Amino acid sequence: MPIRVLPDFLINQIAAGEVVERPASVVKELVENALDAGADQIVIDVADGGRTMISVIDNGCGMSRDDLAHCIMRHATSKLPSDDLLNINFMGFRGEALPSIASVSDMTIDTYNGVDENGWQINCSTGEIRPSDWDAGTRIRACNLFAKTPARLKFLRGDRAEMMSVLDVVKRLAMARPDVGFTLNNKWRFPKNQDMGERIAAVMGDDVRGRMLAVDAVSGSDASLKLHGFISEPTLRRASSVDQFLFVNGRPVKDKVLVGALRAAYMDVMHAREFPLCALYLETNPRNVDVNVSPAKTEVHFLEPSHVRAFIIKSLRDVLSQTLSDRVANTAENQVVVNNTDVRPVAGQNINFAEFQFRACSPQHSGADSAFMFETNKISNSGQINEKVVHVAHADNGDDNLPLGRVIGQIGNKYILAQSGENLVIVDQHAAHERITYERLRRYAIKSQPLLTPIVVALRSEDVMAVVSIADEMRKSGLHVDAFGDDAVAVFEKPADWDLNWADLFHAIADEVRANGHSSQLSERLHLKLANYACHHSVRAGQKLDMAQMDALLRDVERTNRGGECNHGRPVYKIIPLVDIDGWFERI
Repeated sequence: MPIRVLPDFLINQIAAGEVVERPASVVKELVENALDAGADQIVIDVADGGRTMISVIDNGCGMSRDDLAHCIMRHATSKLPSDDLLNINFMGFRGEALPSIASVSDMTIDTYNGVDENGWQINCSTGEIRPSDWDAGTRIRACNLFAKTPARLKFLRGDRAEMMSVLDVVKRLAMARPDVGFTLNNKWRFPKNQDMGERIAAVMGDDVRGRMLAVDAVSGSDASLKLHGFISEPTLRRASSVDQFLFVNGRPVKDKVLVGALRAAYMDVMHAREFPLCALYLETNPRNVDVNVSPAKTEVHFLEPSHVRAFIIKSLRDVLSQTLSDRVANTAENQVVVNNTDVRPVAGQNINFAEFQFRACSPQHSGADSAFMFETNKISNSGQINEKVVHVAHADNGDDNLPLGRVIGQIGNKYILAQSGENLVIVDQHAAHERITYERLRRYAIKSQPLLTPIVVALRSEDVMAVVSIADEMRKSGLHVDAFGDDAVAVFEKPADWDLNWADLFHAIADEVRANGHSSQLSERLHLKLANYACHHSVRAGQKLDMAQMDALLRDVERTNRGGECNHGRPVYKIIPLVDIDGWFERI
């Protein structure tokens, strides 16, 4: 069959298949054009889920007659002043949106640039331009979407489903630009210059009020990366990623690097099947990110994705680790003493799981300044186990410096009751001790075990390349691997007490690396091991504690990072104002 040049109408329809997937795609492209035109008020109207009519009105700069004629030509754009595709500072830049939409709908554009004597209107089906009484900004109406391509029309979902997709697009753009006012179908309103907290509540729901944590971080002295926005406290989560809003240089994106970093940051405070809420804005030099990846412009490629991922994880973990510290007053640092000898673990000190065990302090060690105890069981040269009980002492600075208050009792042998000022505090004793145990385990570097005989795992050659590509990252987790020929990986050093199915591990790592460019398998398995150990070696629900033990546990919670949630994301404590209790008993 000879090669033929496709006609323009078919070229436009093929391009439309890439850009215009559904009505929400049309709304996205038109609203982004309005933002690029400098609009600060945008009104969107959609009928029948966008199938019948989509109208976008803005108060932007408008267009002249000549620009109006050019705007429906393919690859015609005002957003690339030069030919540099690595320096893009607009939402759009391809020049495909308007001609693509026009090829699959009946589209008209009314515009006025504030300079001409009158406005102009173009019928995109015929190309006819005539004077218009439009007197501000631009209005674009796309009617009968996909009427010219019936095969595409039949794949549209129901009106309600399409409307939900349109709403999601508008919400994401509203989150990207809180300085701009958005109105959808005169029902969903996001006012201009809305307070960021109010906009987040309007988009995500009222249950986020007071439960979002501010993020503001800069990478190194060169400030090549900046991250700001809000993330949810770990006890606020969703069953899906619907309320995760991620932006790169102001552009809403759905990027694997960002999503993976968000998941990794919440790994030890939230269940894997639950999703945090966020509105995160990453800023970087436009030359360090490629936005010319897909026609829909929802994906980006970073020049240094591993650097971006590490920066985001650290920034978010720093915020999450301060959630309890932000609520409590400054307290004295813990002192770890064995027979009056300081044995506080130093940075980099190794510990073996088999030598580490936590337990509640015994009655003879209880006291006003005592905390929970732990013991190290070490095997002597003779094979006997020597036990050392370590007493964790705290300074008592008075009730004013005790955010969780003084213990007043225990109910059900599960919950500790305390009073802090005009508040009643209820603490889940198992969740509290589980978090304390987990964080103490994390303070120790995992002990690495060199192997006399390497463990050799046979893999496909492409899997070998994927695993070896992140060998340096795995080395930080105590796992030293390298290629063993073209079709195998050898393990030369591994974390002590790790007996894994190495073939399954490396296959999972290779799959993740090929899909996302990174892998969280090792960190997830380490977290699981620490979390299981902490859960099984912590105070149980149903265990009776004396007053000193309960008071000591509260003091440790106040000094523990991420002390507000256990390793599974369950709350450690609840604070109930006494005024609320007065309301229950009609004393107000």
